[in-house]
Amino acid sequence: MTPATAFKGARVAVFGLGGSGRATVRSLVAGGAEVVAFDDSPESVAKAAAEGLPTGDLREQDFARFDSVVLAPGVPLTHPKPHWTVERAKAAGVEIIGDIEIFCRERRAIAPGADFVAITGTNGKSTTTALIAHVLREAGRDVQMGGNIGVAILDLQPPSADRVHVVECSSYQIDLAPTLDPSVGVMLNLSEDHLERHGTMENYAAIKERLVAGAATAVVGVDDPLSAEMAKRLQQRGVNVVAISENDAVDLSAARALRGAHNVQNASAARAVARALGVSDEAIAKGLASFPGLAHRMEEILTPGRVTFINDSKATNADSAAKALASFDRVHWILGGKPKTGGIEALAPFFPRVVAAYLIGDAAEAFAKTLDAHKVPRAILGTVEQAVVEAAADAKASDEAEPVVLFSPACASFDQYRNFEERGEDFRRAVLALGLS
Repeated sequence: MTPATAFKGARVAVFGLGGSGRATVRSLVAGGAEVVAFDDSPESVAKAAAEGLPTGDLREQDFARFDSVVLAPGVPLTHPKPHWTVERAKAAGVEIIGDIEIFCRERRAIAPGADFVAITGTNGKSTTTALIAHVLREAGRDVQMGGNIGVAILDLQPPSADRVHVVECSSYQIDLAPTLDPSVGVMLNLSEDHLERHGTMENYAAIKERLVAGAATAVVGVDDPLSAEMAKRLQQRGVNVVAISENDAVDLSAARALRGAHNVQNASAARAVARALGVSDEAIAKGLASFPGLAHRMEEILTPGRVTFINDSKATNADSAAKALASFDRVHWILGGKPKTGGIEALAPFFPRVVAAYLIGDAAEAFAKTLDAHKVPRAILGTVEQAVVEAAADAKASDEAEPVVLFSPACASFDQYRNFEERGEDFRRAVLALGLS
């Protein structure tokens, strides 16, 4: 844990008592802050209280007595409307921050030279975060990895001169971190996402830009127009910018877990970060080759037989699914779920690669119409298990040398699952239940 000693003696309200919220409370208390923690869910308040955390009903508090209000990332800050705690804090003139901001202040207070790598982007940030951490660990560095991936940032060990923090940051977290200042900031790409939270694409892009604008070195993907313009603005401001692209020369021939052009960009980002932190190219190459990959992100599920099954449940939008489709010449594609704005029409350039599509979830009927308009063979199956059975049978019966069943939903999971991880595990179970030979 990182005790928030920079908040010693401060009076802090914490709203949102999920995993990261409780970690924030523990950090603040350990650092000597006076904390009142609350949540709209009585069950969450009771769980925090059972852990010995200081809880209280913030609805009954005078917000003017607080020095800071700390929100969990999922609490609405601006859209679709500010949460009541936000309105109370603004009316009282109290700052509104999140756990990333607390970490940044603690780093500046106790180890201002400590290496801190922050990664964001619409797609690929989890893979890139894990890849950077892996490369640095393989090079012998003491690495703490967390944030929007795995461990809450304040549950990590504190910053120190001989330690590097590698932290994935969502737009929600960046929005609550006004002084975010990593040693190396990585912004991979931008496409439409989370507009229900940020209102417009312009707001969303501006929030993402803050992560690299405050960095000593900014690693920025330039394969989409918004990110390319961002890189130009940063350079004009005098920021040290390293541009990365899917067209960069990165040898991934030995890295089976890094399929596809998008992973060239991810690997290029990892290389740029590692170089900025003094790692040799030889050590970087070894780290890239030994990277095991992440579950649910272009994850190959090993089975007997010649059919390759790819679990890309993390592909919750069309742009992410496009990267998966671009990684294979021919695929039996399982997709669907809770649709996002725009559907899958943007994926039409990849439809010639699709041998057949197998549709699940709420999006099935709408996606079927799009596929029919482009004459893509499809079937509506409803569930992941049914889709796996059908797709596997078709793939096994095909005359393709290496048939691929790709589960890349291009949708959120919330129609049938709690999250993309649960959805991906369901796909894994269905594949392993086939007993292919």
